Amino acid sequence: MTVSLEVAEGVGTLRLDRPPMNALDIATQDRLKELAEEAADRDDVRAVVIYGGERVFAAGADIKEMQTMDHAAMVRRSRALQDSFTAVARIPKPVVAAITGYALGGGCELALCADYRIAADNAKLGQPEILLGLIPGAGGTQRLPRLIGPSKAKDLIFTGRQVKADEALAIGLVDRVVPAAEVYEQAHAWAARLARGPAIALRAAKESVDTGLEADIDTGLAVERNWFAGLFATEDRERGMRSFVEEGPGKAKFV
Repeated sequence: MTVSLEVAEGVGTLRLDRPPMNALDIATQDRLKELAEEAADRDDVRAVVIYGGERVFAAGADIKEMQTMDHAAMVRRSRALQDSFTAVARIPKPVVAAITGYALGGGCELALCADYRIAADNAKLGQPEILLGLIPGAGGTQRLPRLIGPSKAKDLIFTGRQVKADEALAIGLVDRVVPAAEVYEQAHAWAARLARGPAIALRAAKESVDTGLEADIDTGLAVERNWFAGLFATEDRERGMRSFVEEGPGKAKFV
């Protein structure tokens, strides 16, 4: 299998495994969608790590496969391509990308689907599609400017240049840079911490932020208001408030 889902202690690891560069061919895209939807549905998965292994996150689409496709073929395929990445972005749980080596093209777009990105100090990220006479087609023109702003996104998309980890951190493309040997460990620790948190409240927080970014502020506030009130019906809210009153902040154990 080119993608696997391994679950331990509430953390599901979506592992890309298509040597040597984890090129995202059609079969890999379809498998990614299938497992992202599984991770979204499974109660034993409380947070998710996206990982490509110690050497490379994902170097992009399978260019040899795409070269054989004409306009009609890509019209039929492009929606499925986007849907596979959107399935990752819509996992209603905290998702962290553990980025090693290259995250280019579709690999960078996959990292953009995470809520948080931890990169190796030797990582390189970018959207080089323009160098092929193309534009990003798996969400890059939409998710990248929402993350780092339109002018910085246009610089990367227009030039196709790669950015090293330090620049990626400076422009907000990644959130933390660590030694390469520690990437997965730190990403897993981030996910494991949140896996112990209040699952419904985390889902509410993620949906409120994501919906608000795609809508006007009044719509976003309405989503926040509805989730906020709705959480008062959960056992986690009762536990959290009771623990705060009786023991102080940060000691609640959620179910």
